[in-house]
Amino acid sequence: MINSLYGKSILNLTELTKEEFLAIIELAVAIKTNPEAYRGVLAGKILAMIFEKNSTRTRVSFEAGIIQLGGQAIVLDSKSTQMGRGEPIKDTANVLSSYVDAIMIRTYSDQMVEELAKEASIPIINGLTDDHHPCQILADFQTIYEQKGKLEGLKLAYIGDGNNMAHSFLLGGSLVGMDISIATPKGYEPRSEFVEQAQKNAETSGSKIEILNDPTQAVKNADVLVTDVWASMGDEAEQKERAKIFKSFQVNNRLAVQAKKDYLFLHCLPAHRGEEVTADIIDGTHSAIYQEAANRLHAQKALLVKVMANL
Repeated sequence: MINSLYGKSILNLTELTKEEFLAIIELAVAIKTNPEAYRGVLAGKILAMIFEKNSTRTRVSFEAGIIQLGGQAIVLDSKSTQMGRGEPIKDTANVLSSYVDAIMIRTYSDQMVEELAKEASIPIINGLTDDHHPCQILADFQTIYEQKGKLEGLKLAYIGDGNNMAHSFLLGGSLVGMDISIATPKGYEPRSEFVEQAQKNAETSGSKIEILNDPTQAVKNADVLVTDVWASMGDEAEQKERAKIFKSFQVNNRLAVQAKKDYLFLHCLPAHRGEEVTADIIDGTHSAIYQEAANRLHAQKALLVKVMANL
């Protein structure tokens, strides 16, 4: 089988076909099941990791992942590099391309990541930007697949801010044939271009896309419930205002009762218990947040193998 992802940058989920997306999930499950079979696959490879945004799961999972695959990681805080002093992205991209085999970047600007990928001659992986979080979606869908045995035909309800997670669920779900229902307060809906792309994908995959302002309607008969913090990184100054606006969008037992009895709850973490979700939900029997977080390691190992090894 030809690896169509070798050498390719992954900036968002629009760059993956359904087959490529599912191949990453399948490889992630295989690596999780038998990690020793893949130890050394990336021997001699070096991953540079650039951070403008703080990180726990992204940093540790990528660094542990490349090491477990036989490679090495170099962690770069953008403030301590020439990027922090205004070096053009073009120069950074070309120089790092001669030193390392791939770059993972976690930052604010999607335009910056796009320019980095345009100028670099090595794969660029989006570890998180303001509009996208593709690596988290790979881990989330791996978790859903492990829990539910399938992706196609399920309904996922996302309740909260129409942020990068909402965008990525729309793109990923519509790609694989999963119904996606997004409920946000008015004025906080996901960006229209990503909704339109998801609707376009849905015409092929057969999924259903809903953008609502009523969380109860969104959650009805859902197989999976997801939420995220109400104020993402960069929006912290709006926390108090958002807490008032999003109050009726809390995932709690009154809302969850509208979902299927065997619903799965996910949250990318960090979480604010008592705000976007109550403790009895996130720490309850329906929650798979720690399996979800653990799968960041396996999903990203699969992604690294796909883009860095011609297997």
